[in-house]
Amino acid sequence: MSQTDIPPVLVTGATGRIGRVVIDQLLDAGVPVRALTRRPEAAATLPAAVEVFTGDLTAPETLDPALNGAGAVFLVWTAPPRTTEAVVERLAAHVRRVVFLSSPHRTPHPLFQQPNPVAAMHADIERLIAATGLESTVIRPGMLASNAPAWWAPAIRAGGVVRWPYGAAESAPVDDRDVAAVAARTLHRDGHVGGDYVLTGPESLTQAAQVGLIGDTLGRKIDFEEITPDEFRSLWKGTAPGPVVDMLLAAWSAAVGQPAYVTTAVADILGTPPRTFRQWAADHATAFTQGS
Repeated sequence: MSQTDIPPVLVTGATGRIGRVVIDQLLDAGVPVRALTRRPEAAATLPAAVEVFTGDLTAPETLDPALNGAGAVFLVWTAPPRTTEAVVERLAAHVRRVVFLSSPHRTPHPLFQQPNPVAAMHADIERLIAATGLESTVIRPGMLASNAPAWWAPAIRAGGVVRWPYGAAESAPVDDRDVAAVAARTLHRDGHVGGDYVLTGPESLTQAAQVGLIGDTLGRKIDFEEITPDEFRSLWKGTAPGPVVDMLLAAWSAAVGQPAYVTTAVADILGTPPRTFRQWAADHATAFTQGS
């Protein structure tokens, strides 16, 4: 089948951490790609082969031009939840397949079972998609390795101590590139309809150990200082919304003393093992040495 015979895939969240890599993966596989963006200037760095459409999930009628003639959609929901039903109805009217970037809220592990409004919204979107009869796949990344720069890079760049709560809380950070590769594979390959995949890295690591691995990559020891939840709230006041901070604290607290939930889904789908956190840190070392 030539590229002209393959219906294009529409990628929402096209300039985000995962969506941007999904685009590259699809293009490498010879799949035509459309990108949805709220701001056309944000798409200036996308490959020339990508067809860019301006649209907004909060205004469902703006999606029709991007959906007309598309075969599948990679759905990343970053908008308020009020238009979810209308958007899913539009997807069902235009395309055959949807791959939804969700969260592991069904996973029986304490890290993922704390009250979380985003997870509740994801569950609602999953129900809406299931009710349409669309060919669908749900991918559920656990903790993303790419959270590390936002959390720890400022202190590491300053040469100081990483002050953080629940250093003993374990997770299995998954590389965004592995998540994107799974998304791309399920968007254009058969055999994944109805798939529900929890994606993790290959090993359970405490937060303190993750900081230690970043230090190994940089060739220096990074001290980790345990702080209390209240100290963390004060440290992050004005940086992240209070409910988000509380959600993270609850998840980390519940995960202390529990090995992380680890799956083989990345290897099962891609045929290659997921990248380790050490690999991720080595490939992103400049995130901890440059910038502000």
